[in-house]
Amino acid sequence: MVDISLVGRLSNLWSGFVALWITDVEKRHPEIAYQNAIDSMIEKYGKLKTATAAIMRRREDVSARLESERSELAAVTADLNTALATAQDDLGIVLIQKKNSLDASIKALEQEMEQARTDTQEAKDSLLQVKSEIQKLKDEKDRMLAQMLSAQARLKIQNQLDGLSVDAEVRALDNVREHIKTTVAEAKMGSEMRDSDLDVKLAKLRQSSGAVTARQQLEEMKRARAGQADAVAGKSM
Repeated sequence: MVDISLVGRLSNLWSGFVALWITDVEKRHPEIAYQNAIDSMIEKYGKLKTATAAIMRRREDVSARLESERSELAAVTADLNTALATAQDDLGIVLIQKKNSLDASIKALEQEMEQARTDTQEAKDSLLQVKSEIQKLKDEKDRMLAQMLSAQARLKIQNQLDGLSVDAEVRALDNVREHIKTTVAEAKMGSEMRDSDLDVKLAKLRQSSGAVTARQQLEEMKRARAGQADAVAGKSM
């Protein structure tokens, strides 16, 4: 025999799975969720409209009965006055009893009429409220779906931008940078090699020797001029 509690648990589990599935579908398709809510509100509006119509018909029925009994009361009152004026006491008694019955009935109908008016107004207010809620829900649906479409478009663009790879361009620039650095290093190396070459060293030595010789010649010329100046000074004394 199957355990009843186990069946209940399985039923609850299945209901939970279905609810989760519906929730997931509604998240992925919000227009369905909104439309279901709108359809539910429209169905509620239709039922409330039918109920409101029934309440209004009841109010009209009570009003018609009240009007009819008021008319009858007026006729009975007139007949009673005639019976009193003509001393028809037996008829007067009957008319008084009928008048009293009509007075009580009219009083009850007036109370019923007041309640019918209240019920009708409340039903109409509820009907207008539900109608307003339906319109609000429709406006919200349009607004929210527009926002969702805009967000989806932005996400699509972002995903496309994220998917654009710049690895190839970066690698190409890296290759260019390495080539430039290598070229600069080779040029520097050539310069350093020339500086260390024997011929280059010899040329530098010759340049240095020439400078030393020129310096010596300059000193000799300065001494010769100084000697000449001293000789001229000695003759003038």
